[in-house]
Amino acid sequence: MIDLPVDLPAELVPLSWLLGVWEGSGVIDYTVGDEKITHEFGQRLSFSHDGLPHLNYTSYTWLFPDDADGEPRALATETGYWRIARELGEPDPGPALLPGVGEPRYGTADDVEALRNASGGFDLEVSLVHPGGVSELYLGQVKGPRIDLATDAVMRGAGAKEYAAATRLYGLVEEHLLWAWDIAALGQDLRTHASARLAKVD
Repeated sequence: MIDLPVDLPAELVPLSWLLGVWEGSGVIDYTVGDEKITHEFGQRLSFSHDGLPHLNYTSYTWLFPDDADGEPRALATETGYWRIARELGEPDPGPALLPGVGEPRYGTADDVEALRNASGGFDLEVSLVHPGGVSELYLGQVKGPRIDLATDAVMRGAGAKEYAAATRLYGLVEEHLLWAWDIAALGQDLRTHASARLAKVD
């Protein structure tokens, strides 16, 4: 059973099963040319909200040591925002620090139902930023306890490694958050990259 925070904006209810801190492990499995890269990793990710109509997302991963005496090694972080895709209007804040004007347009469950797409889910926009100079904009949908995302745009700084596209799949299965991430990077076409199984810890 999912307990909804009393101050959760109505349009975040379709994403409410993500809220909390999740931790677990996964496997990297990616082939570049003739080299197959495999490694186990740990992950801690968080979905939270601040009263605005988006979820705040952070992820921290680390590589498990190859032997019992080794130490875990920091791997990667990412941060971003998840929201139901809709046109922003006067009640929404922005651009920059400009405040919204008027009452929220999607303040009730009935209002949010109007955002449901033809397949019965809700369209999503997910913006993610990586410290290595890569920013991603994903489009997709949430339908019940499943989320499908694909990059609509990838921006790279001049010094960033080559990274062209990605897809991500998230699902709630037996109270665990499962995800899979395919990428097109380092001259390779879109292919399996990593997956993990996480349990809610907070």
